[in-house]
Amino acid sequence: MANGTVKVEVDGHIAIMTVARPEKLNALDLGMLQALAQAADEVEANAQVRVAILTGEGKGFSAGGDIKAWGGMRPEEFGHAWVRHGHRIFERLATLRVPLIAALNGHALGGGLELAGVADIRIAEEQIKIGLPETGLGMVPGWSGTQRLVKRFGAQVVRRMALGGEIFTAEEARLLGMVDAITATGNAVAAARDYAARIASRGPAALEVAKLMIASANGEDNGTAVEALGSILVAKTGDLKEGVASFSEKRPAQFKGEW
Repeated sequence: MANGTVKVEVDGHIAIMTVARPEKLNALDLGMLQALAQAADEVEANAQVRVAILTGEGKGFSAGGDIKAWGGMRPEEFGHAWVRHGHRIFERLATLRVPLIAALNGHALGGGLELAGVADIRIAEEQIKIGLPETGLGMVPGWSGTQRLVKRFGAQVVRRMALGGEIFTAEEARLLGMVDAITATGNAVAAARDYAARIASRGPAALEVAKLMIASANGEDNGTAVEALGSILVAKTGDLKEGVASFSEKRPAQFKGEW
Protein backbone atom coordinates (compact mmCIF):
# COMPACT_ATOMS: atom_id res chain seq x y z
CA MET A 1 0.00 0.00 0.00
CA ALA A 2 1.45 3.33 -1.05
CA ASN A 3 -0.67 5.43 1.30
CA GLY A 4 -4.01 5.22 3.07
CA THR A 5 -5.71 7.35 0.42
CA VAL A 6 -4.30 5.42 -2.55
CA LYS A 7 -4.19 1.66 -2.14
CA VAL A 8 -1.88 -0.53 -4.23
CA GLU A 9 -2.55 -4.24 -4.71
CA VAL A 10 -0.39 -6.50 -6.87
CA ASP A 11 -1.85 -9.74 -8.18
CA GLY A 12 0.66 -11.57 -10.36
CA HIS A 13 1.51 -9.25 -13.25
CA ILE A 14 -1.38 -6.85 -12.55
CA ALA A 15 -1.23 -3.88 -10.17
CA ILE A 16 -4.40 -2.11 -9.00
CA MET A 17 -4.18 1.46 -7.70
CA THR A 18 -7.33 2.55 -5.90
CA VAL A 19 -8.03 6.16 -4.96
CA ALA A 20 -9.67 5.76 -1.56
CA ARG A 21 -11.62 8.71 -0.23
CA PRO A 22 -15.14 7.43 -0.90
CA GLU A 23 -16.89 9.80 1.51
CA LYS A 24 -15.78 12.67 -0.79
CA LEU A 25 -16.32 10.75 -4.05
CA ASN A 26 -12.52 10.47 -4.19
CA ALA A 27 -12.04 14.22 -4.60
CA LEU A 28 -8.31 14.91 -4.65
CA ASP A 29 -6.36 16.95 -2.11
CA LEU A 30 -2.61 17.52 -1.75
CA GLY A 31 -2.12 14.39 0.33
CA MET A 32 -3.84 12.25 -2.28
CA LEU A 33 -1.75 13.75 -5.06
CA GLN A 34 1.38 12.76 -3.18
CA ALA A 35 -0.06 9.31 -2.55
CA LEU A 36 -0.67 8.91 -6.30
CA ALA A 37 2.98 9.73 -6.94
CA GLN A 38 4.05 7.13 -4.37
CA ALA A 39 1.73 4.56 -5.93
CA ALA A 40 3.20 5.24 -9.37
CA ASP A 41 6.72 4.79 -7.99
CA GLU A 42 5.71 1.55 -6.28
CA VAL A 43 4.22 0.11 -9.46
CA GLU A 44 7.14 1.29 -11.58
CA ALA A 45 9.68 -0.34 -9.25
CA ASN A 46 7.98 -3.75 -9.27
CA ALA A 47 9.55 -5.72 -12.12
CA GLN A 48 6.73 -8.30 -11.98
CA VAL A 49 4.08 -5.75 -12.94
CA ARG A 50 3.21 -5.70 -16.65
CA VAL A 51 -0.02 -3.70 -16.54
CA ALA A 52 -1.77 -1.44 -14.02
CA ILE A 53 -5.38 -0.53 -13.26
CA LEU A 54 -6.48 2.80 -11.77
CA THR A 55 -9.89 3.02 -10.11
CA GLY A 56 -11.81 4.65 -7.26
CA GLU A 57 -13.24 3.25 -4.06
CA GLY A 58 -16.98 3.37 -3.50
CA LYS A 59 -19.41 4.91 -5.99
CA GLY A 60 -17.12 7.42 -7.65
CA PHE A 61 -13.98 7.32 -9.75
CA SER A 62 -13.04 10.89 -8.83
CA ALA A 63 -15.02 14.10 -8.48
CA GLY A 64 -11.84 16.05 -9.27
CA GLY A 65 -9.93 18.46 -7.10
CA ASP A 66 -11.41 19.06 -3.66
CA ILE A 67 -12.53 22.71 -3.61
CA LYS A 68 -11.76 22.88 0.12
CA ALA A 69 -8.15 21.93 -0.69
CA TRP A 70 -7.53 24.75 -3.15
CA GLY A 71 -10.32 27.30 -2.71
CA GLY A 72 -8.47 29.32 -0.07
CA MET A 73 -5.03 29.27 -1.68
CA ARG A 74 -3.24 32.45 -2.69
CA PRO A 75 -2.88 32.78 -6.50
CA GLU A 76 0.83 31.93 -6.50
CA GLU A 77 0.27 29.01 -4.14
CA PHE A 78 -2.62 27.79 -6.31
CA GLY A 79 -0.46 27.95 -9.43
CA HIS A 80 2.57 26.20 -7.97
CA ALA A 81 1.52 23.97 -5.07
CA TRP A 82 -1.72 22.85 -6.70
CA VAL A 83 -1.71 23.14 -10.49
CA ARG A 84 1.95 22.54 -11.31
CA HIS A 85 2.36 19.91 -8.61
CA GLY A 86 -0.71 18.02 -9.79
CA HIS A 87 0.39 18.35 -13.40
CA ARG A 88 3.74 16.69 -12.61
CA ILE A 89 2.04 13.82 -10.82
CA PHE A 90 -0.45 13.23 -13.64
CA GLU A 91 2.46 13.24 -16.09
CA ARG A 92 4.13 10.61 -13.88
CA LEU A 93 1.09 8.39 -14.19
CA ALA A 94 0.75 8.99 -17.94
CA THR A 95 4.35 7.92 -18.50
CA LEU A 96 4.31 4.73 -16.43
CA ARG A 97 6.45 2.11 -18.15
CA VAL A 98 3.49 -0.29 -18.19
CA PRO A 99 0.10 0.14 -19.87
CA LEU A 100 -2.48 1.74 -17.57
CA ILE A 101 -6.22 1.00 -17.61
CA ALA A 102 -8.72 3.36 -15.96
CA ALA A 103 -11.69 1.46 -14.50
CA LEU A 104 -14.34 4.19 -14.29
CA ASN A 105 -16.67 2.89 -11.61
CA GLY A 106 -18.27 6.31 -11.10
CA HIS A 107 -18.36 9.87 -12.38
CA ALA A 108 -15.07 11.38 -13.63
CA LEU A 109 -15.40 15.16 -13.52
CA GLY A 110 -12.82 17.93 -13.82
CA GLY A 111 -9.60 16.66 -12.34
CA GLY A 112 -11.19 13.22 -12.20
CA LEU A 113 -11.52 13.18 -15.98
CA GLU A 114 -7.95 14.49 -16.28
CA LEU A 115 -6.92 11.60 -14.03
CA ALA A 116 -8.78 9.12 -16.25
CA GLY A 117 -7.08 10.74 -19.22
CA VAL A 118 -3.62 9.59 -18.13
CA ALA A 119 -4.64 5.98 -18.83
CA ASP A 120 -4.01 4.12 -22.08
CA ILE A 121 -7.39 2.35 -21.94
CA ARG A 122 -10.63 3.48 -20.26
CA ILE A 123 -13.43 1.08 -19.29
CA ALA A 124 -16.56 2.80 -17.98
CA GLU A 125 -19.62 1.58 -16.13
CA GLU A 126 -22.88 2.39 -17.89
CA GLN A 127 -24.16 4.87 -15.29
CA ILE A 128 -21.16 7.23 -15.19
CA LYS A 129 -20.88 10.78 -16.46
CA ILE A 130 -17.79 12.70 -17.46
CA GLY A 131 -17.02 16.34 -18.07
CA LEU A 132 -14.91 19.41 -17.37
CA PRO A 133 -17.06 21.77 -15.28
CA GLU A 134 -14.23 24.09 -14.20
CA THR A 135 -15.27 27.19 -16.16
CA GLY A 136 -18.58 27.14 -14.29
CA LEU A 137 -16.52 27.85 -11.17
CA GLY A 138 -14.56 30.61 -12.87
CA MET A 139 -11.44 28.51 -13.38
CA VAL A 140 -9.88 26.41 -16.13
CA PRO A 141 -8.76 22.78 -16.32
CA GLY A 142 -5.24 22.72 -14.89
CA TRP A 143 -4.07 19.11 -14.80
CA SER A 144 -3.68 18.70 -18.59
CA GLY A 145 -7.37 18.95 -19.47
CA THR A 146 -6.63 21.38 -22.30
CA GLN A 147 -3.42 19.63 -23.28
CA ARG A 148 -3.34 15.84 -22.94
CA LEU A 149 -7.10 15.51 -23.32
CA VAL A 150 -7.02 17.49 -26.57
CA LYS A 151 -4.34 15.15 -27.92
CA ARG A 152 -6.20 12.04 -26.84
CA PHE A 153 -9.86 13.02 -27.34
CA GLY A 154 -9.71 15.83 -29.89
CA ALA A 155 -10.04 19.59 -29.52
CA GLN A 156 -13.75 19.82 -30.35
CA VAL A 157 -14.78 17.34 -27.68
CA VAL A 158 -12.78 19.27 -25.09
CA ARG A 159 -14.31 22.55 -26.31
CA ARG A 160 -17.78 21.16 -25.75
CA MET A 161 -16.91 20.20 -22.17
CA ALA A 162 -14.71 23.13 -21.16
CA LEU A 163 -16.52 25.93 -23.02
CA GLY A 164 -20.05 24.59 -23.22
CA GLY A 165 -20.09 22.74 -19.92
CA GLU A 166 -21.45 19.60 -21.58
CA ILE A 167 -21.54 16.47 -19.43
CA PHE A 168 -21.42 13.20 -21.37
CA THR A 169 -22.91 9.84 -20.51
CA ALA A 170 -20.82 6.70 -20.79
CA GLU A 171 -22.36 5.84 -24.16
CA GLU A 172 -21.85 9.35 -25.51
CA ALA A 173 -18.25 9.22 -24.32
CA ARG A 174 -17.74 5.88 -26.06
CA LEU A 175 -19.10 7.24 -29.33
CA LEU A 176 -16.75 10.23 -29.00
CA GLY A 177 -13.76 7.95 -28.39
CA MET A 178 -13.26 9.03 -24.78
CA VAL A 179 -13.86 5.57 -23.33
CA ASP A 180 -13.03 2.29 -25.01
CA ALA A 181 -15.66 -0.02 -23.54
CA ILE A 182 -18.78 0.10 -21.37
CA THR A 183 -19.70 -2.45 -18.76
CA ALA A 184 -22.53 -2.97 -16.28
CA THR A 185 -22.68 -1.05 -13.01
CA GLY A 186 -20.31 -2.58 -10.48
CA ASN A 187 -18.29 -4.43 -13.13
CA ALA A 188 -15.60 -1.92 -14.16
CA VAL A 189 -12.75 -3.41 -12.13
CA ALA A 190 -13.59 -6.98 -13.18
CA ALA A 191 -13.71 -5.91 -16.83
CA ALA A 192 -10.44 -4.04 -16.40
CA ARG A 193 -8.86 -7.15 -14.85
CA ASP A 194 -9.93 -9.20 -17.87
CA TYR A 195 -8.41 -6.67 -20.26
CA ALA A 196 -5.30 -6.39 -18.10
CA ALA A 197 -4.81 -10.16 -18.29
CA ARG A 198 -4.99 -9.87 -22.07
CA ILE A 199 -2.27 -7.20 -22.04
CA ALA A 200 -0.12 -9.07 -19.50
CA SER A 201 0.01 -12.13 -21.78
CA ARG A 202 1.96 -10.15 -24.38
CA GLY A 203 5.68 -9.42 -24.49
CA PRO A 204 6.51 -6.99 -21.65
CA ALA A 205 9.44 -5.37 -23.45
CA ALA A 206 7.36 -4.93 -26.60
CA LEU A 207 4.53 -3.40 -24.55
CA GLU A 208 6.83 -0.84 -22.97
CA VAL A 209 8.42 0.16 -26.26
CA ALA A 210 5.08 0.24 -28.11
CA LYS A 211 3.63 2.54 -25.44
CA LEU A 212 6.58 4.93 -25.86
CA MET A 213 6.31 4.88 -29.65
CA ILE A 214 2.57 5.59 -29.60
CA ALA A 215 3.04 8.47 -27.15
CA SER A 216 5.72 9.94 -29.39
CA ALA A 217 3.51 9.66 -32.48
CA ASN A 218 0.74 11.44 -30.56
CA GLY A 219 3.04 14.34 -29.70
CA GLU A 220 3.20 13.48 -26.00
CA ASP A 221 6.65 14.38 -24.66
CA ASN A 222 8.59 13.34 -27.75
CA GLY A 223 11.94 14.11 -26.12
CA THR A 224 11.41 11.71 -23.23
CA ALA A 225 10.12 8.96 -25.52
CA VAL A 226 13.05 9.26 -27.94
CA GLU A 227 15.66 9.31 -25.16
CA ALA A 228 14.01 6.40 -23.33
CA LEU A 229 13.91 4.29 -26.50
CA GLY A 230 17.51 5.16 -27.36
CA SER A 231 18.71 4.42 -23.84
CA ILE A 232 16.94 1.05 -23.75
CA LEU A 233 18.55 0.11 -27.06
CA VAL A 234 22.06 1.20 -26.08
CA ALA A 235 21.78 -0.44 -22.65
CA LYS A 236 21.52 -3.82 -24.35
CA THR A 237 24.69 -3.42 -26.42
CA GLY A 238 28.09 -4.93 -25.88
CA ASP A 239 29.58 -1.44 -26.17
CA LEU A 240 27.88 -0.31 -22.99
CA LYS A 241 29.07 -3.38 -21.10
CA GLU A 242 32.62 -2.71 -22.30
CA GLY A 243 32.36 0.98 -21.39
CA VAL A 244 31.26 0.21 -17.83
CA ALA A 245 33.91 -2.49 -17.46
CA SER A 246 36.70 -0.22 -18.72
CA PHE A 247 35.66 2.52 -16.33
CA SER A 248 35.68 0.11 -13.38
CA GLU A 249 39.03 -1.35 -14.42
CA LYS A 250 40.55 2.08 -15.15
CA ARG A 251 41.62 1.19 -18.70
CA PRO A 252 40.84 2.47 -22.19
CA ALA A 253 37.63 1.04 -23.64
CA GLN A 254 37.88 -1.41 -26.52
CA PHE A 255 34.60 -0.85 -28.33
CA LYS A 256 33.64 -3.43 -30.99
CA GLY A 257 30.33 -2.01 -32.14
CA GLU A 258 28.45 -5.03 -30.79
CA TRP A 259 24.67 -4.78 -30.69
